[in-house]
Amino acid sequence: MSLVQSVDHVALLPAYLAGGTAVLVLLADLLVARAAVTVAVAAAGAAATALGAALVGTGGERRTFCVGADCSWLYGGRAALVAVVFALLTLGVLALSGPLLRAGRTPVGEYCFLLACALTGGVVLGAAGDLITLVVALETLTLPLYVLVGLRRGSVAGAEAALTFFVVSVVATTLTLLGAALLYAVTGGLHLDRLGAAFADREDLLDLPLTSVAVALVVAGLAFKVAAVPFHAWAPATYDGAPLPVAAYLSTASKLGGVVALLAVVQRALPATVTGPVLALLAVLTMTVGNLVALRQRRTIRLLAWSSVAQAGYILAPLGALALAGGRTADARAAAYAAAVAYAVFFVLLELAAFAAVVALRPAEGDGGTLADLSGAARRHPWVGGAFALALIGLAGLPPGLAGLFAKVTVVRALLAGHAGWLALVVAVNAVLGLAYYLRLAATLYAAPGPVTARPARVVVVALGVATALAVVVGFAPQLVLDLAAR
Repeated sequence: MSLVQSVDHVALLPAYLAGGTAVLVLLADLLVARAAVTVAVAAAGAAATALGAALVGTGGERRTFCVGADCSWLYGGRAALVAVVFALLTLGVLALSGPLLRAGRTPVGEYCFLLACALTGGVVLGAAGDLITLVVALETLTLPLYVLVGLRRGSVAGAEAALTFFVVSVVATTLTLLGAALLYAVTGGLHLDRLGAAFADREDLLDLPLTSVAVALVVAGLAFKVAAVPFHAWAPATYDGAPLPVAAYLSTASKLGGVVALLAVVQRALPATVTGPVLALLAVLTMTVGNLVALRQRRTIRLLAWSSVAQAGYILAPLGALALAGGRTADARAAAYAAAVAYAVFFVLLELAAFAAVVALRPAEGDGGTLADLSGAARRHPWVGGAFALALIGLAGLPPGLAGLFAKVTVVRALLAGHAGWLALVVAVNAVLGLAYYLRLAATLYAAPGPVTARPARVVVVALGVATALAVVVGFAPQLVLDLAAR
């Protein structure tokens, strides 16, 4: 077997564009030293990454860094979807960051560079074909976020949130790496497809205690990234202490990265008989605890953070169907994987719109405040309030928020196809629980007027409008997302 590899640079184009964006941002900040130019370079790079990723994804699956049948880079429809979503999220968060960067307490060059680095990790993550590439990509996505959370000068809350996020994430990474090492000890391979083939060909490996420990460590480490219960405690404190645009990125891009990583190992590497029951338990705990605690929240960002925890449970729910024999048929597995990816895409669009509305309604350097601070906001700013209410209704899964409605229908349909009716019932009950706090917040927006707020920044309103429009469009064409997720 020849070990000389031919590199497919077309397949790597999205990663080149994302990494090149980070380098160009550094150069622009060093040579031009104008905030507007630096932000424009970052935005243009994110847009170019989205376009390049979409174009490469239309040409069918491309593989590179291969030795025999084992490839470390596999770029297909799903990888393109993930890369485009990450690029659009980065573009959206840059728009939301306008008021924060103009306030002057956050260095513009470092902020844009770190966002571009996180984008590079997200693009690579979707195409990772082995555990090493997967973990490196996930950490490239996560490491810049530690700094972004605490980047505001003089913010004690930001420093505390950054430290919390750093400590928990390091523990999660350690668990994942230890699990990967044990998987290599058991199977002698690190490529995802090779691991899956090893467990399929040698069922005796499943009886080894070392295999169970390895699988548990990998799933637990990635569950931290998704903020699944009981690995969720870092999320509310980190979101609440971070600047609002960074909290938006954490709640969307960071969670999407954890979902993509977890889905990659579950779909292609780890045995479903072991991961299925674990994921079913995680899904039930996550959606139930997230919804119950969200009911008691009075701070806006903590409410969105706990609701984000609950949404992670809905994302994991289709994978819980793998616990049953009926959920491990080829059709049921394909439906479960597609439903998890599609729900994640629907969620991040609606979540970004919700955070954009909070940014628009709050002071530039302020936090999310309390629910009472948003009282009557929709009466003072009808369009912003309407978009916020639509995002909340979508997250609740009610019409006219069609994206959220189809997301939950997709999950329930996948569970029923996998003969996991009991888990579909749990999803339905939790969806009803979620109505209480989503509709309460939406009603608060139209209550008697509270404190007068500043006029929303134009760039934030534009970002909110684009995110809302995308959510509406996706709501009318959900099958397009499902088709891409299934590839």
